[in-house]
Amino acid sequence: MSHRYKVREIAQQAGLSEATVDRVLHHRPGVRENTVAEVNQAIADLDKQRAQLRLNGRRYLIDIVMQTPQRFSDAFRAAVEAELPAFAPAMLRARFHLWESGSTEQMVEALSRIRGSHGVVLKAQDQPEVADAVDRLTEAGVPVVTYATDVPTSSRCGYVGIDNHGAGVTAAYLVDQWLGRAPSDVLITLSRTVFRGEGEREVGFRSALRSSGRAVVEVSGSDGIDATNERLVLDALERHPAVEAVYSVGGGNVATVAAFEKLGRPCRVFIAHDLDADNRRLLREGRISVVLHNDLRADARLALRLILQERGALPVEPARPAPIQVVTPFNVPV
Repeated sequence: MSHRYKVREIAQQAGLSEATVDRVLHHRPGVRENTVAEVNQAIADLDKQRAQLRLNGRRYLIDIVMQTPQRFSDAFRAAVEAELPAFAPAMLRARFHLWESGSTEQMVEALSRIRGSHGVVLKAQDQPEVADAVDRLTEAGVPVVTYATDVPTSSRCGYVGIDNHGAGVTAAYLVDQWLGRAPSDVLITLSRTVFRGEGEREVGFRSALRSSGRAVVEVSGSDGIDATNERLVLDALERHPAVEAVYSVGGGNVATVAAFEKLGRPCRVFIAHDLDADNRRLLREGRISVVLHNDLRADARLALRLILQERGALPVEPARPAPIQVVTPFNVPV
C-alpha cells in the first residue's frame, strides 16, 4: 500500500536510510522500537509542514455567536482575539454576535443572517429550531463548533468545553465537604433551563448531593443578569430560611452575594463558574469560596482549530473535554 509521502521524503526528514524507512512502513521484523518512533515522528512533522503550506496566505472569517452575560462574552472575546495570531501563516478574523438575553427565535435569526463565513463558534439553546439552523449552515459548507453548552442533535462538527456533568458532581462534593454536619440547604442558580450545559451541571449536582439529604432550591430565568438574579434570589431566600450555600451554574454572582447581605444571611459555601472579572474580585474578597474554571484561551484555540480541521486546513486531532480547575484565592491564574 502506497504512503502519502515518498519513502525518500520520510527518510530525509528522519535522517534514516530509505531501506530502513521502507521496512518500518511495511511492518517488517528486525526494526528497533526507537527507529519506528523516529519514522512516526518524521511523518507527523511532515504532516505539520504540509498544514503550514496549506495555511500560507489563506484568509478565514470566523463568526462567534453567543447568548451569554457580557462578563463572559467579554472574557471569551479577549481569548479569541489573543489566539487568532497563533494560526499564522493563515490570517484569521473574527466577527462577534453577542447578546445577553433573548429568545430561541432571536438565535435562529442571528444564525440565518450569517454570510461569507468559514465557520461558527456557537453558544446557544439546545432547541430543535437551533439544531435546524445549525444543520442549514453545515449543509451550506459552514462548520459549526458548539461551545460551553452543546446542541448534540445538530450536525455540529464538535463540542468544546468542560464535562458539565462532572463539574456539577465536583461542586456537590465541595459543598458537602465544606458544610460537614451543618444542616444547610443549597441554592442552585441557573441562567435559563434551555441551555444544555447548565442542565447537565444541575443533574450532576443533584445526583451527587442526593444522599446528603439536603434540599436543593432552584432559581432560574435570570439570563445571568445581576438585576434580575438579585430579585429572584431574594425571593428564594425569604421562602427558604435554611439555605446557607450556593452553587451558581449560570452566573449573576454579584447579585446573589448582595441578596444574602441584604437579608443579613450567612453563606457558608459559594461555588461559582468561570473566572471573569466579577468572580476574580469576589474570590479575592472572600465572598465566594471557589471558582470552577477552564482556560478560555485553550478553549478558543481548540474551537478555531476544529473549524480549520473541518475545512481540511489542519490535520485531524481528537478533541477532549477541557479539564476543570478548582480555583481558590491562592491559585488564581494570571
